[in-house]
Formats: sequence, C-alpha cells, structure tokens
Amino acid sequence: MQLSLDRVSKKVGAQTWLYPQSIAPRSGAVTVLLGATQAGKTSLMRLMAGLDAPTEGKVFVDGQDVTGVPVRERNIAMVYQQFINYPSLKVAENIGSPLKLRGEKNIEARVRELADRLHIGMFLDRYPAELSGGQQQRVALARALAKNAPLMLLDEPLVNLDYKLREGLREELTHLFASGDSTVIYATTEPGEALLLGGYTAVMDAGELLQYGPTAEVFHAPQSLSVARAFSDPPMNLMAGRAVPDGAQIEGGPLLPLALPPEVDGAVTIGVRASAFDVRPTEGDVPLPGKVELAEISGSDTFVHVETLVGEVVAQLTGVHRFELGAAITLYFNASQAYVFDSGERLAVAPEWRKRKGGH
Repeated sequence: MQLSLDRVSKKVGAQTWLYPQSIAPRSGAVTVLLGATQAGKTSLMRLMAGLDAPTEGKVFVDGQDVTGVPVRERNIAMVYQQFINYPSLKVAENIGSPLKLRGEKNIEARVRELADRLHIGMFLDRYPAELSGGQQQRVALARALAKNAPLMLLDEPLVNLDYKLREGLREELTHLFASGDSTVIYATTEPGEALLLGGYTAVMDAGELLQYGPTAEVFHAPQSLSVARAFSDPPMNLMAGRAVPDGAQIEGGPLLPLALPPEVDGAVTIGVRASAFDVRPTEGDVPLPGKVELAEISGSDTFVHVETLVGEVVAQLTGVHRFELGAAITLYFNASQAYVFDSGERLAVAPEWRKRKGGH
C-alpha cells in the first residue's frame, strides 16, 4: 500500500490540531511519528486510518482519493495505548481471529509463533481479564500483526510495558516489521525508540510536521533547532554563540574552529549532544571546565550535570562513573561534533556523521 497525505489539516472548533502537512510514508517500511504528548501524532494517525476526516487536504491510497472513506472500508490494523481485546475470547482466539476470518490454514502454528515472539505463549488459554495491562497490550499487538494488513498503525504500543520487556520487544518488532510487506506507522515520544526501529522518522511538534526522512539522517542532520530539541535524549546541550571569521565563538567559552557558510553571521546557537562529551581528551578536543552538580547512573551509562562558564551541560559517559558533588571536572568534545544553528534556528553546520563509524 502506498499511503499519501496531501496538505491535510485538522481543526476542532477554534483549535488547530494539525497544521497543513504532506507526507508519503514508504511502502513496506516503518515510519516513526516522533514527538511529545499533544504533538499531533494520534490526530495524524486517525486521518490515516479514516477514523477522522481532514478539515482540509486529501488522503490517497495507491493513488486513489480515500478522503472520508470510513475505517471499516479500509484494510488496516491498529493498536493504541488503550488496548482493545475481545473479552469473551481466549488469548489464542483473540490473536487468531483475523486469520480465521481470512480462512487461513495452520492458524494454531501462526498464533503460537506470534505469541512466543511477544512473550505471551503461556497465556494462550486465558481470557484477557485474567492478564495484566501489559500482557493485554501484547495480545492486541499480536492480533494486529496476525492481520498482516497493508497498513499498520501503532500508537505507542509498548508504553504500558516495563523497561526490560520494552527493550526486548522493540528488537523483536524491528525483525517482524522487516520481514513483512506492511506499511507501518509507529508513534512514540522516545527518540531512542525511533533510533532502534530505524526506517524513517517524522518529527512533530504542536501539530506541525517539522522534518521527515531516513531516521539516521533526521537524527544526525536536524534541519532546525526544534527538530534537534525533539530528537535528542537527553536534550541536546545548547549554548549561545557568535559567528566569527575563524568559526563559532561560544559566549564566555572556547572558539570552535568550524567552516561556517558565508551567509551565517552574528548570533548563532551551538549544540552538542551529551554523548559527544568525554572526560579524557584526545588531540584537537575543546575543553569545557566546570563543577559537578549531579551524577546519575542509568544502566551502563552515567549522566553528569556540570555547571560551566556557559551554563549547565549534561554529559553522557559510557560506563559507571562516580563523581563527588561540587568536584572540579573538565569535559572535552571535538568541534567537529558540534551543531551550529543560525539566528533563524536553521541548521548551518552538522557533524559529518556519514564519515564516522559506530554509535549514534
């Protein structure tokens, strides 16, 4: 299925829920809708599904105008945060219901395969009411996958699961999506989830579509400061600066020897991702001295909040590190890892990510 939205918008009363936007998700690939709560992700998915009609604009499927065609007349699968299962059917029957409607053979084997991959194989003989919320969510997800519809809409389907299970299922879903032919639309508030799923990402904010493209490209080359803010976890460190003949001068801090475009002049904003910092310098690194305000250990990383001459910055250090509060510390980063945004908050300089290997 080739889904295409042409200048669709949505107004409810005097409120604008979606500003005019166009997007054509790649067929057979995952498109992630990334944005904070109330960014417009669910509203856009409802237009894609036919649950709502756009106030303006058109929705096309395989070149045909389906604007206003109700959801019951479209072949789609949906999973929302508030899961829906058939309460009178056992888990196996819930998952197998789309297969039964199509008259497929080997239903039991397909149900078992999906249930095992989503870690609910031991619950096949139970009713949904006998399961936890997270388990019921996985039943709804398995049923959607079993339908194998050409368009699959998933609105934060893992949000009700615990951290460890969520991490495992993200990887499993990536394999399942890659092995299918469905166009998958996946909404999330988490930048890390978008990176793990790969494919394409559409960054949304307050009803606007800010940028759409291959996930790695959007992450490494955000076209605006708004995209950089939305697609960073922890948030990108932002510092005021000025364009100078030799590069970008951080206000009250070091000079970054960067080749800025000739049209960039005056005030700029300099961004450095938390993962770009280290406490061990390498040749050509820029020092940023300060004192430790807070150190948090999260999994295999340590997040260090440091008060510097240019304000507080957050460094994401690989491994478990211990720092005394108030202790002097110097962070280092390479100027080539800095982002520069002009006075209009448009991207002027991005790291040459295609030349680097490993990691994000």
